[in-house]
Amino acid sequence: MSPDVDLTLPRPGPRPLRDRLTAWDRRLLEFAAGHRWPYAERFLPRLSRGANHGVLWFAAAAAMSASRTPRARRAAARGLASLSLASLTINTLGKRSVRRTRPALDPVPRARQLKRQPITTSFPSGHSASAAAFATGVALESPGWGAVVAPVAWSVALSRVYTGVHFPSDVVAGAALGAGAAFAVRGLVPTRGQAVPPARPRARVPALPDGAGLVVVANTASGTCDRVRALRDALPAADVVECGPAAVRAELEKAAGRARVLGVCGGDGTVNTAAGVALRQGLPLAVLPGGTLNHFAHDVGVEGVRDFTRAVVGGEAVRVDVGRFVCGEREGLFLNTCSLGVYPELVRERERWSGRVGGWGAGVLGALRALRAGRHPLEAEFHGRARPLWLLFAGNGTYHRTGLAPGRRHDLADGRLDVRVVHGGRHPALRLLTAALAGPLTRSPAHAAVRVNRLRVAGVAPGTLLAHDGEVTEVAGELTLEKLPEALVVYRPLPDGDHD
Repeated sequence: MSPDVDLTLPRPGPRPLRDRLTAWDRRLLEFAAGHRWPYAERFLPRLSRGANHGVLWFAAAAAMSASRTPRARRAAARGLASLSLASLTINTLGKRSVRRTRPALDPVPRARQLKRQPITTSFPSGHSASAAAFATGVALESPGWGAVVAPVAWSVALSRVYTGVHFPSDVVAGAALGAGAAFAVRGLVPTRGQAVPPARPRARVPALPDGAGLVVVANTASGTCDRVRALRDALPAADVVECGPAAVRAELEKAAGRARVLGVCGGDGTVNTAAGVALRQGLPLAVLPGGTLNHFAHDVGVEGVRDFTRAVVGGEAVRVDVGRFVCGEREGLFLNTCSLGVYPELVRERERWSGRVGGWGAGVLGALRALRAGRHPLEAEFHGRARPLWLLFAGNGTYHRTGLAPGRRHDLADGRLDVRVVHGGRHPALRLLTAALAGPLTRSPAHAAVRVNRLRVAGVAPGTLLAHDGEVTEVAGELTLEKLPEALVVYRPLPDGDHD
């Protein structure tokens, strides 16, 4: 008799994790396909197409930049930088590492499907990565703008599942990668909020709850109308005087005679004039940026009416250094920079063209024309040695460049002049470019950088142009640059927790 044969089939073992995740992906995709989403059929497919090649995010960045607020511009730039890094990572590593096929479109209603189906692999979702990168980058710089962008980014990511071109896990992985790219960019170029300024010397100034005692002179040529209107709403008792550039100095002198606090709204040149009046009259200065670049106001910590009002109402102020140049009987102040050589030529060309092509276009055109002019290097005696110079730059305080970001100052009371020199020789454009790319305190045959509290330059030829805070004057003979430590009191909002 033959032995019994066991015909019982073996129980299947547990499915691999990858198979279980794929099953969950399909179930979620089928659930989304079978669920009715109000208004989504008309909106989400169009939004998904609009995000192709980052077009939606470039448009969003342009709209943010059009607001003309520095924080919005920085947020837009950070969002685009984060998007670029995420896209580069997706296209070089992500799509080639996991060659996952796209979902089958059978369960997706035809009205939801995109007219042109993508042909790349499915994992991870590039649209989701770009959306998350842009939104996260914007939010890291400006939480307010981040809150505006986030719902759009979420909708773009959702649209990729809704239209059936991605599994849910593709979207989650892409969003995680995009957010990581934004944090990586922040590691390379910290946000302005991360750059905590040192404990600047604080100053006691009057607090003006409604603006009574504040006289603000606004330069109308700087396009300050909107800010003046907002200032009057925020500080109704403030005395605001609007005038053209030719009358700014006279109006500031008159304002100083009746003000407890002298205020100014305009660009760096206007602020320079106001600082001189405030120093002579012993008044604290309140600066509202209203020009194109506004280096001093932004570095001191005032970016708009909100910062200005908070500082004036709360009586919050600091002491800052002022730079001074003396050349024979001619002398002047600089809050930002003072320079000889190519840069004054650039400033002069920029002033010629700014009325026709705008500030930024005039700056680019001025740089090109100054470098193409073919002028000989400036002859001057620097550190006891006569040498040709293409550029001598002196900053009021140390200029830092963080990652790829342009230079700015964290401390306006460090007692130092940040001096950069580009030596004469052939190919001035190349020398200036290498000096711009080099870090601080570098030395080479082409350029050098030092930090000093006083500098003497002898043998300056007659008719040499000197630029200070965007203004240009002629100097000759011996030029002395020096610091006036903590000479000027300026209103600025103090960081939270740094109050008496």
